[in-house]
Amino acid sequence: MFKISISKLVCEIGLIVKSVLRFLQLVAALAAVAFASPAWALTDIVWWHAMSGELGRQLDRLAADFNASQSEYRIVPSYKGNYTETVTAAIFAFRSHGQPAIVQVNEIATATMMAARGAIYPVFELMRDEKEAFSPDDYLPAVTGYYADAAGNMLSFPFNSSTPILYYNKNLFRSAGLDPDIAPKTWADVGTAAKRLRAAGAVCGFTTSWPSWINVENFSAYHNLPISTEANGFGGLDAVLNFNNPVMVRHIAQLAQWQADKVFDYSGRATTAEPRFQNGECAIFIGSSGTRADIKANSKFEVGYGMLPYWPDVAGAPQNSIVGGATLWVLRGRPPAEYRGVAKFFAFLSKPEVQTAWHQNTGYLPVTRAAFDLSRAQGFYDRNPGAAISIEQITLKPPTENSRGVRLGSFVLIRDVIDDELEQAFSGKKSAQAALDSAVERGNKLLRQFERANP
Repeated sequence: MFKISISKLVCEIGLIVKSVLRFLQLVAALAAVAFASPAWALTDIVWWHAMSGELGRQLDRLAADFNASQSEYRIVPSYKGNYTETVTAAIFAFRSHGQPAIVQVNEIATATMMAARGAIYPVFELMRDEKEAFSPDDYLPAVTGYYADAAGNMLSFPFNSSTPILYYNKNLFRSAGLDPDIAPKTWADVGTAAKRLRAAGAVCGFTTSWPSWINVENFSAYHNLPISTEANGFGGLDAVLNFNNPVMVRHIAQLAQWQADKVFDYSGRATTAEPRFQNGECAIFIGSSGTRADIKANSKFEVGYGMLPYWPDVAGAPQNSIVGGATLWVLRGRPPAEYRGVAKFFAFLSKPEVQTAWHQNTGYLPVTRAAFDLSRAQGFYDRNPGAAISIEQITLKPPTENSRGVRLGSFVLIRDVIDDELEQAFSGKKSAQAALDSAVERGNKLLRQFERANP
């Protein structure tokens, strides 16, 4: 039978007890370090956005840079689809109390967001409450005017502001005998160049993305024509659409006529036209200045840049273009710690060096004056011909009531109506006049529904 002395047993037990004590001390020390670590107290801030591709990568880089700059907060970007899908997801999430702290919303949904008073935390209030510096005077007037209330208070944070510009394929211009260093300036110039490009073998002369934004909204602003009464909606909810004017009718009729020979070739809604330019199919493309990053990354040819074309016989043209893109809205119902982090993040995004990098890497406007001045001082515009076109165009003249922007309720739906009617005109199913008359009639019904829902 196995035997062990009492003294030896006591010794063995003593060693075991010492080992256990040492282990417990180690666990306690590790726990103390873990609880004292900044990573343990990290506050996650969810940011829903609508950016994919190269723009999405640039956005992720912004979040990562902020996260690396401090140890209290972590921005967590989450792609939710296009702008409409993103804001729709946020609305449904708010109803189920699962909303993010930050959501990216496109410019035409500004009036809709303003109407959701209980759901939004106005940025000027957030920054004031959290004692972070934030002044509308730091931002370009074309940007602040779009997203401020009647008192000049900023309701959302300017993030990716863009405006449409003209891109062209210099290689195809050379093949067609066109000067690759001169961008078409007028719509007549675009038509002439596109016909020569088609004759030289181009599949399509020119195309545009975002049909309503470019061919109705920005076209109207650039020609100092109204979209609606009440200063395009800035003056009140009782605005009435009135863009079915003779200049607009003539423009859409000309596009429809060019469509027959693919001098102009309609490429669909939203951004579906962009690949046709990037792969060399269409020689001229009118699209967002924010597309510059993707075009540079994906095009295998030399790209030229120009301002929006205009009809020179329209008095006052060209006026100035208007912003597109999106801003960052803060949603209520999140813990206080998250709002402290959101304010810190917005302060970070406002830094000149951060704004400058975002502008230079994407093609979006430098929304602060300091970022524009820094880009110029760095020689960015000298090294990158055409990069300043968006800024020059949007600040071409002081904005008028017709060229400040569009703030109409349910304009996401109205834009779909306009796109639908433009397609009817481009396909020859309706005359330009009939299509625009119908767009105005259908759009006004949506405005009245929005007005009744927001007394």
